[in-house]
Amino acid sequence: MRTDLVSEPGDPNRPNEDFAGVGLPACGQGGCVILLDGVTPPRECAGCVHTVPWFVGRLGGALTELTVSRRDLTLPEVLAEAIARTARAHAGTCDLSHPRTPQATVVLSRWSDAAVEYLVLSDSVLLLRSPGGAVTPVLDDRLARLPRAALATDALVDTNLRNKEGGFFTAAADPSVSARAVAGTLPRAEVGALAALSDGAARWTERFGEGDWTALFGVLAEEGAHGLVGRVRALEAADREARAFLGRAKTHDDATAVFVEL
Repeated sequence: MRTDLVSEPGDPNRPNEDFAGVGLPACGQGGCVILLDGVTPPRECAGCVHTVPWFVGRLGGALTELTVSRRDLTLPEVLAEAIARTARAHAGTCDLSHPRTPQATVVLSRWSDAAVEYLVLSDSVLLLRSPGGAVTPVLDDRLARLPRAALATDALVDTNLRNKEGGFFTAAADPSVSARAVAGTLPRAEVGALAALSDGAARWTERFGEGDWTALFGVLAEEGAHGLVGRVRALEAADREARAFLGRAKTHDDATAVFVEL
């Protein structure tokens, strides 16, 4: 088995709000990938005394433990329990009902000798490659399907769209959001490799159009996660003037890529 992971902040003067991990249990039976992309608030995490990195660290730690140790739980059940555990850690000090309470996108995958399970919530990406080379993206495209005008103001996103029917969903403080995730299971024989990407790493395809998901997977396999993130950074640096036109609020975003060859 080959694994490769890179997580790079978009700004060296700000903490990285992504989380990623690969779990390979001591029993040697399968493994898992966890990736979170913390949602940067427009100002502060209103109602909460904690930061986004605090939240993703807590949630990521809980997901890592539960995904590895509780194989009796499905991935949606793992996510629900991890959200509940994280919420309990700051319910006494924070207003978790506020729409800007800390939150994150989620990618989970867990495999055994028999199956590969997967879960995606919000706009991070999971890619599954068959032994024959076909790449299948697993996407939660609710946010991408919203009209750009609907995202024009922070207030509108908060009141009408975030974690609401007709909008999009993220992992925050409500465990029931796990039922909104895109989740499923494939036979292990149908998956030869997989990759998890925060939207900062997925920009190579989604924003810059340098190649489709199959081409991106090829970059990961040939150049590694560091090669993909380096390509994204070069494209961002060369395109500073056009970022507003293309809808990028910041030149660089936190970029995380995980590659696993089963």
